[in-house]
Parts: sequence; C-alpha cells; structure tokens
Amino acid sequence: MPQGDLNGNSTQNGARARRAPVPGKATILALGKAFPSQVLPQECLVEGYIRDTKCADSSIKEKLERLCKNTTVKTRYTVMSKEILDKYPELAIEGTPTIRQKLEIANPAVVEMATRASKACIKEWGRPVEEITHMVYVSSSEIRLPGGDLYLANELGLKSDVNRVMLYFLGCYGGVTGLRVAKDIAENNPGSRVLLTTSETTILGFRPPNISRPYDLVGAALFGDGAAAAIIGTNPLLNHESPFIELNYAVQKFLPDTQNVIDGRISEEGINFKLGRDLPQKIEDNIEEFCNKLMAKCDVKDFNELFWAVHPGGPAILNKLETILKLSGDKLECSRKALMDYGNVSSNTIFYVMEYMREYLKEDGREEWGLGLAFGPGITFEGILLRSL
Repeated sequence: MPQGDLNGNSTQNGARARRAPVPGKATILALGKAFPSQVLPQECLVEGYIRDTKCADSSIKEKLERLCKNTTVKTRYTVMSKEILDKYPELAIEGTPTIRQKLEIANPAVVEMATRASKACIKEWGRPVEEITHMVYVSSSEIRLPGGDLYLANELGLKSDVNRVMLYFLGCYGGVTGLRVAKDIAENNPGSRVLLTTSETTILGFRPPNISRPYDLVGAALFGDGAAAAIIGTNPLLNHESPFIELNYAVQKFLPDTQNVIDGRISEEGINFKLGRDLPQKIEDNIEEFCNKLMAKCDVKDFNELFWAVHPGGPAILNKLETILKLSGDKLECSRKALMDYGNVSSNTIFYVMEYMREYLKEDGREEWGLGLAFGPGITFEGILLRSL
C-alpha cells in the first residue's frame, strides 16, 4: 500500500499525506455554516423585490435586472419573507423610520443563525463544548447591549468564564479580522480553543428602491444572509482533531483618506450604504504590494504557486485581482463558486470559500502555501498567509 509523509508526498487514490502543523501556530480545526430557510434564486429576485416594495419605476426594474445578471450570483438565502412584510408593512414604505422594527427582526435572527453554524462546527470538531475557552463574534447586522456574543454563549451552553470578544461593523473584511484575532488568542494562550462565529443579515439595509440611491440596487442584487463558524487552536490533539489550514502570518492595512469610498451610516430608516465606483481600482493599485508582504514569510515567489481564498466582494474585484496579479483562470475558482452559491454574505463569505478550498487542497499536488484576503470599509485590506496541512 503506498504511503505518504508529513511533507505532503502522494498516497493512494490521488490524495496526499497530511503536513504536520508548526508547533505553536494556530490552525483551523473545523468549519460550520447556517442559512435562513428562505432560498432566493437570482432569477426570482427582481420580480419579488419590485412587487414587495411596490416599485412602479420601470427604469429601476431594468437596472436591477442588469445588475442581477452581472453579479454572477445564482442562489442566496434571506431572512426577509412575506410573513415579515405582512407583520411590518412599513418596511416597504419610503422614508418611514424603521430601525426599531429592523432590529426586532435582525437581532434574534443573527443569533439563531450563529447558533446553528456554531453547533455544526462543534459537531465537526468532535470535542466537548466545555473545551471552548474563547469566543470571537463578528457581525455588522445587530445593535444592542449586551451583544450577540453573550446570547450565543448562552445558547451554546459555553462556560460562564469563556473569554468573549465582539467585532462589530467591520463589513466584508470582518471574517478575516476574526481569524487574525482568533490566531492571536490561540497562540498566546496555550491549550486554548477559540470559537469564531460570524453572522449577517441584510435586514438593516432593506428599503424600497430609489433612483437617487443606486447602491441600494447593487446591494439587492449581490448580498445575502447567513452565518459561519470555525474552531481555532494550536498543537492539535493527535487522533482527536483534524486541522486543515495553518494561520501562519496575518497583516492588516488601511488606505489613507479612503474612508468615504465605502460608507455606511445608521439612520432612522436602518443602515445606508454608499459605495464608490473607484473601489476595484483602489484595490488594484495596492494589492500587489500587500500580497508581497505576506509572501515574504514563505519561500514562494510566484503568485500562481499559491492557493487563493479571497472574499468575493463582487465579480469586478475578483476580475481586477486576477488581472493585476496575472493569476491563472482556476486560482479564484473557490471564491467565484462561493459568490455564485451564496452571494456576498459580508464577513461570513471567506469561510464558505475556505470550505470549498478544503476539498480542493485534499488532492495530490496542491499548493502548500496560500493567501486569505478580504477588503472592506476604510478601505481596509486584511490578509493571512495560509499553509495547507
């Protein structure tokens, strides 16, 4: 019977042997995800959204149809439903103060999804919930004190002395920030196990379309709801834990004077977003230097010798990244598939990409080193040098 080794040489059936994690380096030990029950095929979105918001402007409908085709999204999940609109008809009325109603919907919804994603992750991990020592909770979709982290800890039955960290309103880069924070916690607390959970809903931004707010249509065509979870820890227990990626080195960077390129403000009507058209160009102008800084920590010099787990903010960002870094056509396949299957689910989406990446990396001959990237308000770049185990 063919055998493999810890350096990743071939085993039987096209699989490869596992690589040994570096002692003391944080690893991802398990993943989980959850979604609302309401499935939203992209081809049904326009008619439903126009009907639910009683929009009579044909130009808005035509623009939304074009946007929906360009996003490459096929399926999304949403908390919004006919039952919610029947209970809160004011959500579909322009200019109505609805922040209270939206929080009544969003606050419990994100915790419910976070609970299911966390339970799925803990089940995959296979260890007792009492072994979770720390929790990092990420969301841009709720506002309250105490935060969703406490509600989630209660729902999961975590120990009352679990160490909790909340990361609120980071937007699309929040998942990778969560990985960086969980990495720091795990590596500085030997024996710890960190539950990282992200949960997002678009409820806070739901409103009738208006020609003066073009980004509302972009959001309607692109964003979805869901939750994700990961267990992070160092020195995995032999025969009891199954690490698949090592979090080797993390970097964050913001671009000065770009705080208005992605702008989100809370109002009486919910959260209002504005997105500058120059976002893809800003990313293109700065991404190569950022990636080189991460790559300096490994012995890989060619971008095409890496695997890529990139948050799919939208197809334009992925296309810019592919062009400027001269990536081969399959390098962003996992990101494109996550975008197609779930839409942009803000902080969660990087974990959906990683779930697809996990299957990709099981095959023989796959890359040892890779990059995890996300971009968001600030403009903020968040990146992690990853190592496949």
